[in-house]
Amino acid sequence: MQTQHAMFFKPLQLTSLIAIITVALTSLTACGGSSGGAATSTATTSTTTATTTTTTPATAATVASALTLNLTSLSNYAAPTLPAYYDAAVTALDNTPAGNVVNNKTATLGRVLFYDKNLSFNNTVSCASCHQATAGFSDPARFSTGFAGGTFTTAHSMRLGNIRYYRPGSMFWDKRTASVELQVSQPIQNAIEMGFDATHGGIAALLPKLQAIGYYQELFTFAFGDANVTEARIQNALAQFERSMVSVNSAWDTGFASVFNPALPDQGRSLPVPGLTAQEDRGRALFMGGPGVGVGCAGCHVPPTFSLGANSLSNGLDAGETRIFKSPSLKSVAVSGAFMHDGRFSTLDQVVEFYNSGVQAGPALDPRLVAPGGAPRALNLTVADKAALVAFLKTLTDTTLATDAKFLTPFKP
Repeated sequence: MQTQHAMFFKPLQLTSLIAIITVALTSLTACGGSSGGAATSTATTSTTTATTTTTTPATAATVASALTLNLTSLSNYAAPTLPAYYDAAVTALDNTPAGNVVNNKTATLGRVLFYDKNLSFNNTVSCASCHQATAGFSDPARFSTGFAGGTFTTAHSMRLGNIRYYRPGSMFWDKRTASVELQVSQPIQNAIEMGFDATHGGIAALLPKLQAIGYYQELFTFAFGDANVTEARIQNALAQFERSMVSVNSAWDTGFASVFNPALPDQGRSLPVPGLTAQEDRGRALFMGGPGVGVGCAGCHVPPTFSLGANSLSNGLDAGETRIFKSPSLKSVAVSGAFMHDGRFSTLDQVVEFYNSGVQAGPALDPRLVAPGGAPRALNLTVADKAALVAFLKTLTDTTLATDAKFLTPFKP
């Protein structure tokens, strides 16, 4: 990755105000529950009517008046310090396209977009509403609240940590988009999530709304060289910010760093991890070990990123399943609040019991979940072993990622 050094910014000098625009229409949408802030002057006539955004011209103080950013001293998104075990094998899993390598200026713009409620039809929700830092950049609720209120998504919000390490890079539970960049546009245009669906003008209605905001005139120029707001630029900026959410600071990471040995076939994953309790380390052994040693969780949820292996198939959640879902990385899974694509489980204990005794047969079932003879595999874990697995999963929580200022809202209260 290229390192983008901080540069002094010369603000735009506008000679006239852009006309007041009205994005008028009606509908339902939103990405979830909290954070973010509309930094423009708005007047909402109802939850399903577009707000009126008053043009704010770019001036030397435009960004400073609304945001906590210092454009002469940017946060480091482009070149984070990674552990030695984030080696060439991990780098090979990076789904960053050659044309959108992370740089500090564009990722900073992505951070603002991620937390800005102006991206929703009526300025009520942002990306961060459904992807909250304290919940592993997911939603603590099973389903997220739509932009209009009273309507909800039908899938559980996915965690974002280590999103860059899933190959081939397709996004959403059902892998319906080919990249993070393409994923970005869908919540914005969703009739429940953020509301700029076809009925309300789509992305074409959002672009002039953002173009009229002074801090975007400044930030798009800072990141791209001119103030033009386009869908591709929004996609690139948000994708860069999300790919910057690399999780390397869990208790497991800290302990594994001291036993990591690239000369060993498993790099030391079968070794006891310092700092873990006996129960947590028993869970680690079960998670990492294959048949006869453990239960093989690591075959699909691959350390050290704990992202899903590209060869993973269905987990047998429902009988006869033909779809092949993906899952997010298991980093910070314990703070998610709901589990599986539809959030049907509310505890990790339920998740472990599902893999222990609840896997159901279907044409898409992963072969690793099939017992000799063709029936779904039952693990027959003891109560103690199930508790140990849950304890280990909790060691994957990364509180550093959740509290790092560069991933939190840049908007002033």
